[in-house]
Amino acid sequence: MLLSILYPLSSIPCFSPMQSDTRTILKTGSTIFLSGAISALLMYTVFGGVSKQGPHTNGGWLCLMVAMGCLPTGALTLALGLAKLLGDLRRD
Repeated sequence: MLLSILYPLSSIPCFSPMQSDTRTILKTGSTIFLSGAISALLMYTVFGGVSKQGPHTNGGWLCLMVAMGCLPTGALTLALGLAKLLGDLRRD
């Protein structure tokens, strides 16, 4: 009864609240992906740009390594979270 007052649409399957582990996976994936995207943007704008041989500064190389690690990891974590969200919605 109290749940239906707090979440009036929770009885409808497509409006059920997201599970906490799904929310955690989506937050983690978006944070990792966003940090990689910001790192790539900084590499091109603040840290001297990139040529055929790579970034021009040590900070640019560091940003490249962070972006190369965070972008694929964040994308895969986001894909996992979205798949889990779709599975949760279909299960309810």
